Order: sequence, then C-alpha cells, then structure tokens
Amino acid sequence: MASNSLLSKIATNDGHGENLAYFDGWKAYDGNPFHATQNPDGVIQMGLAENPLSLDVIEEWIKKNPKASICTPEGVAEFKNVANFQDYHGFPHFRKAIANFMSKARGGRVKFDPDRVVMAGGATGANETVMFCLADPGDAFLVPSPYYPAFYRDLGWRTGVKIVPVDCDSSNNFQVTRAALEAAYEKARNNNINIKGLIITNPSNPLGTTVDRDTLTSLVKFINDKNIHLVCDEIYAGTVFSCPKFTCVTEVLQDVKNCNRDLIHIVYSLSKDMGVPGLRIGIVYSYNDTVVNCARKMSSFGLVSSQTQHMLSAMLLDDEFVSNFLETSSKRLARRHRFFTTGLEEVGINCLKGNAGLFCWMDLRKLLKDQTFEAEMVLWRMIINKVKLNVSPGSSFRCVEPGWFRVCFANMDEHTVEVALKRIRAFVGLEGDKKSNNADHQLFVNSPRKNRRQEGLRLSFPATRRYEEVMSPRMISPHSPMPRSPLLRAS
Repeated sequence: MASNSLLSKIATNDGHGENLAYFDGWKAYDGNPFHATQNPDGVIQMGLAENPLSLDVIEEWIKKNPKASICTPEGVAEFKNVANFQDYHGFPHFRKAIANFMSKARGGRVKFDPDRVVMAGGATGANETVMFCLADPGDAFLVPSPYYPAFYRDLGWRTGVKIVPVDCDSSNNFQVTRAALEAAYEKARNNNINIKGLIITNPSNPLGTTVDRDTLTSLVKFINDKNIHLVCDEIYAGTVFSCPKFTCVTEVLQDVKNCNRDLIHIVYSLSKDMGVPGLRIGIVYSYNDTVVNCARKMSSFGLVSSQTQHMLSAMLLDDEFVSNFLETSSKRLARRHRFFTTGLEEVGINCLKGNAGLFCWMDLRKLLKDQTFEAEMVLWRMIINKVKLNVSPGSSFRCVEPGWFRVCFANMDEHTVEVALKRIRAFVGLEGDKKSNNADHQLFVNSPRKNRRQEGLRLSFPATRRYEEVMSPRMISPHSPMPRSPLLRAS
C-alpha cells in the first residue's frame, strides 16, 4: 500500500467522515431493518429525511405522458438529441421549468430568471459550488444552530471553508437574533477568523419551522451592514404544510432599501419538495453575475443528466400538474405531521411547533437523568437498542441544549408510524391502559450501569465521549452524512 505521504490532504483527512467506526443507529437499522411482516421487531428508520408521500402523483403523470421519456416508444425519437453532449448551461427549457417550479413552490409571489439557474449534483453539490465561489480555504461562514450536520462535509471538506456556529436556544423557539449574530461575528473576528458570510436553512432542518419575514429582513440588513454574503438553503420551500406561510429571501429583497443584491444567493433542490433525491437535481440561484458565471463553469463537475432534464422539463412546465402536486403534497404532509405529533402528545411528549419539513423537533428534556449531553447519549442509545427507533439527537445538529431529538415522519407508511408510536407508548410506560409504569420509567432515566442487570434491559453502553467527537454521518443515511454528529460514536 502506498504511503499516505504520497497522497493529498483531502485523500488522507477525515473531513468526509467515513473512516470512523460505524454509527450505532445506522448499524442497528442496517443490520435489523423493520418490515411489517418479515421483521416486525426490527429497527424503524426515523433518521432519514425523505418524502415519498406523493410519489404516486408523479408516477401517474409519467404514465399519462410517455413522450416525456426517451425510454418509451412514444418518446424514443428524441433519444439522439438528448443523448448528444449538452453544455453546462443545461437545456433552456429545463432552466425555465426549474424557475417556474421555484416560483410555484413559493406561492407564486416571486419570479425567478431562468438565466440565473445553475445546475449542480443535488443540494450537496450546490452548497459546495457556492462555497468555492464565495470563500477561500480558512475563511468561515456563520451558521445558526441547530443546523444540518452534513454542512461540515458539504461546505468544508474539499473547499477548506470553516463553520462558526451562532448559538440559538429554546427561549425564543431557536430563532436567530441580531444580537446572537453580532456576538458570533465579533468573537470570530477577535480570533482572526475571516467571516465571508452567513448560511441559513429556511425552512429549517432540523426545526421544521420557517423563518418569519421580520427575522429574514434582519438577516439581510445584517449581512448588508457587514458586507458579507447570505446563502439561503431553501430546499424545503415546497414542504410547508401549515401557517405561517413561507417567506423566501427574494420577497424580502423587494422591501430592503439599498441592499447589495450581489451578496444574496439561493440553494435549491427537488430532492425534498418532490421526493426525488435519486435524480440529483441541485440548483444555485445567485443575484451576483460573477457567481452565476463561475458556478456555471463549475457545474461541469456535477451536471444533471440530459435524460432527467428532458423529462422534468415537460413535467414542471405542466402548470396543472405542478399545482396539483404541491397542493396534494402539502395536505399529505400536514395529515402525517398531525397524526404523528398527536400520537406523541398523548404520551406527554411535545415538539417544537412546526409548519414545514419532513421531521419534528422532539423535546425529551424531561426524560434525561441529568441535563447533559452525556445523558442525552444514554437516552439515545436506549431508544436505538430498546425501543428500536433510529432518531437523531440534537447534539448532532449542534443544539446547545441537551434533550432535543429530530424524528422523521414522512419516509414511511402509516402502519410503520403506528408501530413507532406504539413502541414509544410502551417505552414511557403508557401502553394499554396508559397508566404510568414506574419500573419502565426508571429503566429509562436512571444510570445504565445501575440498571443494566434489570430484567428486559440488555444494553451495553460504551463510555460516552464528549459530544464534539464525531463519526461519519453516512452511517445515519447515505443521503445525510453527519461528520460532526455524536451519534456517530462507535461502540
């Protein structure tokens, strides 16, 4: 084997997060996946933010529009044109279709210019492309916490860009404030860290909430005052299922006077809104002409296939389909969210009030033995091993308060959701007559060393490392690596 001294730093560092031991929760699911009939006692995957609830609507459209595919007798005549080389601008009708869908997903309140639409290989590729355009190795971006753990990989592994957290907490439902931004900015500057911008997810992953107009206006004014960039990751824009409605940064730009639009950039994708992450549709939309031109050149490293562009162009330019799909998806997400959160409330578990996304921000603080991240890890491992639910603890999202968990509700059928809720009821001692079972509760909250010999609890807990120590997020999901996640602690 060649010496590592002959290889690059990227090839030999662990920024990708895949060189460490297997993530406990993913390992548990991968080795024992739940199946309603073949493996009803298996682990249920609730750590994967996928959205298959309305794929049947897409399937019906495909059946009714065979000419949209080059793989059908009706559409094969276009094979030669689609199979030929396409430059990295992409098909003009594809960029027009994306701009159309972006507008529709935001309620039609804003319009997007197809000439500013740049392709990338999913939101992962789009985020990295933006970083390559805006920052140099060693530069940093402010990111309000809790935030998507794979940002460490997406934003920084190959670019060398750093993340500076902006601490937010439950006192105001984790909303980012101007004061918190100023504090993080000044601290970074005092430590000789060059802040190049601020990146936010709106709607938020993991909170499942939208940023209100006043807060978004404040963020735009902040970056304008500091002359730094604002990147808005809006990949959940079309998953809003209840009030308040989604406000995108483009709407706010119309209200903020003297704003330098060259500082504003949007990352988008069809992975969450349409539930098609396998198609790898990522989009960079920038108001900066130089960024658009540079990102378009970079897009040759992560183009969307011509066949995919061809089919989606026809689909997304069908206004009747788009309107029907967005309405149906919103209703189904709302129904599933209501069903799941009501089930949690029946056993005394609350979630942050959410109106978007494919997950809930679940509050289990009262179930911790101590208000520490070590206690959060003990609780999380018990949920994995005893309840057999793969959920994600807040510390993997760099939440500053222990006891919060992200739990995904849209990536499974309704029967599986019911099974998950039944397991939670049994775990908190409220199954059957729903009367409190103190013995089970003690197993839940007490030290694992004291309770490991008790009947029904056969868990082996390794010594808990500090929550900053992390492993590959890839073990959570091949779609959502979490390099900074404590969930990725190996046993």
